Amino acid sequence: MKPNTIFLLISFIWAVSEIVFGRMKYAKSSGENSPDRRSLRLLWITITVAVSAGVFLGLQGIGFVPGVSRWAFPLGVGLILLGLLIRWSAVFTLRKYFTSNVSILPEHRLVQNGLYRFIRHPAYTGSLLSFLGLGIAFSNWLSTLVIFLPILTAFLYRIRVEEEALLQALGETYRDYCKSVKRLIPEVY
Repeated sequence: MKPNTIFLLISFIWAVSEIVFGRMKYAKSSGENSPDRRSLRLLWITITVAVSAGVFLGLQGIGFVPGVSRWAFPLGVGLILLGLLIRWSAVFTLRKYFTSNVSILPEHRLVQNGLYRFIRHPAYTGSLLSFLGLGIAFSNWLSTLVIFLPILTAFLYRIRVEEEALLQALGETYRDYCKSVKRLIPEVY
């Protein structure tokens, strides 16, 4: 199979999995007072614009770095796959507590097993790795920045929204967890 075909297939699987997660696990919420604070909408708009712009730049060759595509493409695809595996693992670990929008479910409890022993938001870490990989796969510094930085900013906002909701719902239990487990990168941040 040609590298471009593999890349398109992985991208298709990635997109379909996000659509399925979003459609199956959307919690009903109370509009303006929702704990999500429109972070899901912001995230999807940011992802759509950033990926479209980054792919356009990548296909046009604007920002292309000659001589790195031999290692950048497989590294990028590898990061996409690693990110997907991390995200899927996190979603399946949360099971019924995973929702695409920020919401607190009845009898919500803190999950601290699986990847959640090492980081508080492994699903977001996985997504961010995949988006970083997408930019790198183009062997393009500008695509990488245009894709990754806005999406990182949107995810950081979403994390703040989610952590405020979890602190309000779980109190000291979540506060203690935050003291011992980093957000996105084990032992770093």
